[in-house]
Amino acid sequence: MYKTVFHINKMDCPSEENLIRMKLEGIKEIKRLDFDLEQRNLDIFHSAKNSEIESVLASLNLGSQRIETTKTREHFSDDKRQSQSRLLWSVLLINFSFFLIEIGFGLVSKSMGLVADSLDMLADAIVYGLSLWAVGGAVSRKKKVAKWSGYFQLLLALTGIVELIRRFIGFEALPDFRVMIVVSVFALLANYACLYLLHKSKSKEAHMKASMIFTSNDIIINTGVIAAGLLVMLTQSKYPDLIIGAIVFIIVVRGALRILKLGK
Repeated sequence: MYKTVFHINKMDCPSEENLIRMKLEGIKEIKRLDFDLEQRNLDIFHSAKNSEIESVLASLNLGSQRIETTKTREHFSDDKRQSQSRLLWSVLLINFSFFLIEIGFGLVSKSMGLVADSLDMLADAIVYGLSLWAVGGAVSRKKKVAKWSGYFQLLLALTGIVELIRRFIGFEALPDFRVMIVVSVFALLANYACLYLLHKSKSKEAHMKASMIFTSNDIIINTGVIAAGLLVMLTQSKYPDLIIGAIVFIIVVRGALRILKLGK
């Protein structure tokens, strides 16, 4: 068994991780991929030397550079992978459930902050789903799902931006700040629960670290929506809600573009 370490300069989120997984999946010599998003390193465990690995990574234009190749006696445990898979399913279901809750209450309360945050939850659920589905199945099918998921998310985000612009220039009733605050507090608690589960796993593997980073970012966004609700209450102005909505919609569009990249 060999272990080859690559430094990938432009790998900084789970979207690049999924892109690399899909591109390398057809190489039969590869037994496992370990990602370190913080250090932007990729450890590839393979049964034989294969120059195709390096050329495939180079074709992604992510700034990959081979550091070293060494022999290893590493052994792999399916039980650990199954445990992490169950954990990620739990996080996925929490994110998707709060996507439905937030978009529903966001539309009822006329809060663009809640609607935008719901789409951010959907983006996370999509990436977790694609990561879980990366085990087995045809690469072409995965790429097709990634592509349509990205287009769907991008369509929702752009529709939200158009509505946000309309509300900026039009005369709209104030969003219900009470619904904004209460729903965002519950979303915040849900993200803290996700973060607790991920930390409880005590995993140092990259995809688990990436999930923690995602969830930590969601907590910051939830806090922003709560702050926007408080500012709406104090100022009796619609603009705090629209501003936080604009910021989160930009984040969602960026996430959709990354997901679309997986489908190429």
